[in-house]
Amino acid sequence: MTTANKLTLLRIALIPVFLGILYAGFPNANYYALAVFIIASLTDLADGYIARHYNQITNFGKFMDPLADKMLVMSAMCWFVEKGQMPGWALAIVLFREFAVSGMRLVAVEQGKVIAAGMSGKIKTASTMVCLCLMMLNIPSWLNTVCIAVIVITTVYSGIEYFVKNASVFKNAD
Repeated sequence: MTTANKLTLLRIALIPVFLGILYAGFPNANYYALAVFIIASLTDLADGYIARHYNQITNFGKFMDPLADKMLVMSAMCWFVEKGQMPGWALAIVLFREFAVSGMRLVAVEQGKVIAAGMSGKIKTASTMVCLCLMMLNIPSWLNTVCIAVIVITTVYSGIEYFVKNASVFKNAD
């Protein structure tokens, strides 16, 4: 197993640690959870760099790396919805986009095409992770609302861009 893939698995292993800290609810738990979330998020940068720089790109990594990102982000968002800090409709928009883009990628694979992550998708991931980090702090409600807006806007924009740029995938799909 490559170093990059081990980092991806570490990110997945940190999700229950992150959630466990949040649910434990001890004093300042949100700061400890934030530290775990940041470490998990940084493994995303590290595994991508290592995979490309040291030629450790694998099919396992191509599949698990984006899945690990989604698992981490969705776990945090579910916590915020449960806590009442994020509306369920915002999570629903993010889930819809993720399922739609994943479905489009499956159709593309059947046609022998690969849909690489676009710049707007990378911006969406980075801005979402930054916003989720901010939301774990005791921020004013107006800033929390801004974070939710950034997450929703970047999610919708990147989803639309994926479908516009890759519309040809559906022209031959039966």
